[in-house]
Amino acid sequence: MSELRQQRLKKLCSDTHIIGALAIDQRGALRRMLGDGATNEQLAAFKVLVSQYLTPNASSILLDPEVGWNAASQRAPNAGLLMAYEKTGYDKTVPGRYPDLIDDVSVYRLKEKGADGVKLLLYIDIDEGKAVNDVKEAFVERVASECKAEEMPFFLELVSYDANVSDPKEYAKLKPRKVIEAMKLFSQPRFGVDVLKVEVPVNMNYVEGYGEEVVHTQAQAKAFFKEQSDATNTPFIFLSAGVSSELFNETLRFAKAAGSHFNGVLCGRATWAGAVDVFKNEGEDAARAWLETQGRANIEALNAVLNENATPIKL
Repeated sequence: MSELRQQRLKKLCSDTHIIGALAIDQRGALRRMLGDGATNEQLAAFKVLVSQYLTPNASSILLDPEVGWNAASQRAPNAGLLMAYEKTGYDKTVPGRYPDLIDDVSVYRLKEKGADGVKLLLYIDIDEGKAVNDVKEAFVERVASECKAEEMPFFLELVSYDANVSDPKEYAKLKPRKVIEAMKLFSQPRFGVDVLKVEVPVNMNYVEGYGEEVVHTQAQAKAFFKEQSDATNTPFIFLSAGVSSELFNETLRFAKAAGSHFNGVLCGRATWAGAVDVFKNEGEDAARAWLETQGRANIEALNAVLNENATPIKL
């Protein structure tokens, strides 16, 4: 990594080189949470509130260039800026969940507008076959080349799925291998990834002691966390996947106890989701009050867990 790229990555980390980043690059998901009639102006206004009130306690914030630039300008001085590069969602009429980039955006343009790093989301079923996955691999290689040319840190977010299995319990049985094998693949040098943003390797709702139905014992789940950590030499951080703040914090403690050397989080809804209904039903002032109290408490609790359990990135 060049010195300039390393300096930019440091801006996204805490003083102790742990990534405690706030994710609010959601577009389609946030619109559904606010109601299908939500306007871009409403999405942008909500993101501004989250940025204003939560970034003082975050190492960085992940936003999108479609409705997120106002929020980027309102972040705290201590918080670095990571910007999403992909369009939200995927074309459901075409098998494969292929990624696509925002039409009027480039890594160069993100850099020029003040981003410290670039994030790409990739839906990946490691078993879907070469015809699909080779296209995705080439796609990631192209984005990596852009990031290298502009000396921008490249965060690759991997979200696993199975093309033929949608039942949550059945997928919980498949998830560990899907997540771990995808991490192994995209840790190869040809993909130029600086930080992997990944799911935890199990669905904690199906782990003994965490949910009513058990797919994995705690011993099995810990083994998967350890295997995941050992599968890559690339720094990796966990996404919250929409679970509650309490469950996410418990999951991070569980990961550490299992021997995982994760380097932080990019945490979204687990921190701020409770403000959405308040914003929708009671307005901006009420949402501001929620973020100042419960939202701040959520992120402070998360930071305490990170300080005790995350592994600093070697920079």
